[in-house]
Amino acid sequence: ISRGVGVTTQIYAARAENAEIWDVEGRRFIDFAAGIAVVNTGHRHPKVIAAVKDQLELFTHTCHQVVPYENYVRLAERLNEAVPGKKKMIFVTTGAEAVENAVKLARAATSRSAVIAFSGGFHGRTFMGMALTGKVVPYKAGFGGMMPDVFHAPFPVELHGQTMDGSLVALEKLFKADVDPDRVAAFVIEPVQGEGGFYEVPRAFMAKLREIADRHGILLIADEVQTGFSRTGKLFAMEHFGVTADITTMTKGLGGGFPIAAVTGRAELM
Repeated sequence: ISRGVGVTTQIYAARAENAEIWDVEGRRFIDFAAGIAVVNTGHRHPKVIAAVKDQLELFTHTCHQVVPYENYVRLAERLNEAVPGKKKMIFVTTGAEAVENAVKLARAATSRSAVIAFSGGFHGRTFMGMALTGKVVPYKAGFGGMMPDVFHAPFPVELHGQTMDGSLVALEKLFKADVDPDRVAAFVIEPVQGEGGFYEVPRAFMAKLREIADRHGILLIADEVQTGFSRTGKLFAMEHFGVTADITTMTKGLGGGFPIAAVTGRAELM
């Protein structure tokens, strides 16, 4: 196996149930990792397993844009209803793919190319995902130039001396020194940073970001890949902020261990 696959433990899984894993030596562990925030409902939740078994008796793949199927539409309807505002949806496979498509959407909808993300953020391991990610080691080191027209503003973490006001001042400096706000398609932000150290966006900062976005015609993309599906006490973390994102990316908890991701956005954008 490539050395690029960094393995955290030497616990080789034999089976798993709910919050527990048994390894190949028969030892029992409580699983606090949940496949990195994936199996929110526990390993092998009976409803998830039953749904998969039922589907396997029907078909595994037709490619929806070639031969569509009803449960794609039904799930889209349910998620559109769950995310605030009038939405439309596209399904993909992974979180990085969801983020890539969110950026493509924002650029196409605004006819702008620049994107602003935040220090410490994590948005995937594809080249656009790496470009958006706000840390060099271990994600960008050794891979050369990143995607162009991606800029970073400091994420407000007062514990580390970065105040909300300081982040807003830095954002204004970014607009004056590096990128015209009228050329910015979107802000991309995690409501709670994952890889960045599990730091929550200050509520006042999220409201201010929404205000700045509206002033300049910039879209707000909420990366809810890790925070979605009740990991913060509400179905989506953005519900805590009283702020509505234009585009939301999601996966992990959506599939309960199976690969599915989604991008939902304002209907007129989609």
